[in-house]
Amino acid sequence: MLSGVLIGESLRVGSELNSVPLQVTTVRRIEVGSAAAGQPGRWTLLDFQAAEADAERLAEAIAGCLEPGAWYVNYNTTTEAFVVFAGRVFRYPRGDAASRTQVQAYGRSVGVPEQQLDWED
Repeated sequence: MLSGVLIGESLRVGSELNSVPLQVTTVRRIEVGSAAAGQPGRWTLLDFQAAEADAERLAEAIAGCLEPGAWYVNYNTTTEAFVVFAGRVFRYPRGDAASRTQVQAYGRSVGVPEQQLDWED
């Protein structure tokens, strides 16, 4: 199983994420002290799992549902980290520091605050 976190507020209004079955394991609401411009100060976090075989399809589906800008979804398979932005998918071997640095640079370029570039891989 792959596992990750989706921020409910990151989904584009009118989009549907329904092409890959997800198992939501936890739903949480948090206050965000590092919200970027255009992001609300409270987020709904959905911890999820899905079949590892669906990792690529899930990335493409999420990339089509996210609001452009400072939003991303991250999840991990046993061997790979996926970080998905609107219209852009990154994947790299877990623990690959150079690839992580490249993805973080992209995140900064679309407005993700430094404090939010903290995904687990």
